[in-house]
Amino acid sequence: MKYLVAFFILIMVSACVTQKKYDDLLSEKIQLESDLANCKDSLESADGSLKRLDKSVNKLRTDTTVLGQKIRQTESVLSGLNREHDQLETYYNNLLNNSGKLTRDLAQQQERLLALKENLEQTKRVNESLSTDLSERERKVKELESILKNKDKAVQELKKKITSALLSFKENDLTVEVKNGKVYVSLAEQLLFQSGSTVIDKKGVMALQQLAKALKDQNDIHIMVEGHTDDVPISRTSQYMKDNWDLSVLRATSIIRILTEAGVASNQVTAAGRGEFSPVGINDDAQGRQKNRRTEIIITPDLDELFRILETN
Repeated sequence: MKYLVAFFILIMVSACVTQKKYDDLLSEKIQLESDLANCKDSLESADGSLKRLDKSVNKLRTDTTVLGQKIRQTESVLSGLNREHDQLETYYNNLLNNSGKLTRDLAQQQERLLALKENLEQTKRVNESLSTDLSERERKVKELESILKNKDKAVQELKKKITSALLSFKENDLTVEVKNGKVYVSLAEQLLFQSGSTVIDKKGVMALQQLAKALKDQNDIHIMVEGHTDDVPISRTSQYMKDNWDLSVLRATSIIRILTEAGVASNQVTAAGRGEFSPVGINDDAQGRQKNRRTEIIITPDLDELFRILETN
């Protein structure tokens, strides 16, 4: 402002001064205006710097607050660490004092560890051996199951074959069934023999020949012929037949002769007599005694393969 007052005074008196003086004043005016502009720029720059400084101061205050919080947290953690350090130092000192005992305990633990490791290795070897044995047993079981399945299938097929071969005979004269993996052909006395006789009737011979026809090509079977009677004593005895037991055996032998003559291999058949000692009915009435007077032909599949597997177990 003082520069403007001076300027106006200068204008007012310009008419009273010389040209040189005027030029000097004008030059000074221009210089003053330039200085004024520089001062304004400096002022604006100073205002900007002041704002930046205020912003920096505010940030420093905020950072100082955060740092103060962190310092307090760190001091709390440090205090906890110091306490933990003191506890560890106490524990360490106790360990040092008990180092002798700990060394002995450690040696004992190492010995136990070695013993456990040895037991573990031994148990591992035993388990491996058991695992191998189990695998072998499982293989044998599967093999046995396969053989038994095939045997059961063969027995059922044999039953069908025998049933078909004997279809022409009455149901009350004979029966064919499977029990315990065997085929049982039960022939009533009236189909085969006269009372007390060991001579097979013509009708019985035909039935046995039909049965032999169904069996003669079966090389993997064994045939047991069992004679059975009731408990009524025989009416006529002889040197070779004293009782029902003899009668049952001789009847079984007669049947075997018919079977072998019809083609069944002799080494596949066995004769047996059970007499009255394996009844299927009550001997107190005629119907029960009739059931007991019978011949059972028991056909068993060859189980040598099964026995071989079991023996190697």
